[in-house]
Amino acid sequence: MKRCQWVEKDPLMIIYHDQEWGVMINDNQKWFEYIVLESFQAGLSWKTILHKREGFRNAFYDFDVIKVSIMKENRMLELMEDKSIIRNKLKIRSTVSNAKAFIEIQKEFGSFNKYIWSFVKNKTIKNTSVSLTDIPTKTDLSDKISSNLKKRGFKFMGSTICYAMLQASGIVNDHTTDCFRYNEV
Repeated sequence: MKRCQWVEKDPLMIIYHDQEWGVMINDNQKWFEYIVLESFQAGLSWKTILHKREGFRNAFYDFDVIKVSIMKENRMLELMEDKSIIRNKLKIRSTVSNAKAFIEIQKEFGSFNKYIWSFVKNKTIKNTSVSLTDIPTKTDLSDKISSNLKKRGFKFMGSTICYAMLQASGIVNDHTTDCFRYNEV
């Protein structure tokens, strides 16, 4: 079975690729999870984040945006000692501020899902990349979304991170054309 080249032979990466990456999401809690995970990925590999995913789930209340938005200083300091996640003070603090900004978007648009899909008029962008080198790390769309998120107070959501989130969430189908998942998502 042919997969995208980035998957490697790591079992978690294979499961993630085969079952999750590029599958359209419409659930606000899942969107917040992707924001948390992708923002922690900044400067790191996805494999590193994926292997700490359960730690992030436990640290950030199963990605409950309300609970994260009211996280207290002492809890953030505790997380700085938690080896099951990436112990980066700025990223931990930004997760709390991103939760607050996420809630504001939900208030304005009815849901984060409506907000994010409005950038593509609710239609997946299906690219036709033949190899990993054909896949961009950012696009005009990710530039636009990143800029908008930053104006709304989001941190660690640069264009490259936004593009990774768009790929993961099914807004952009960047499975290579020879990957068995290309036509499935």
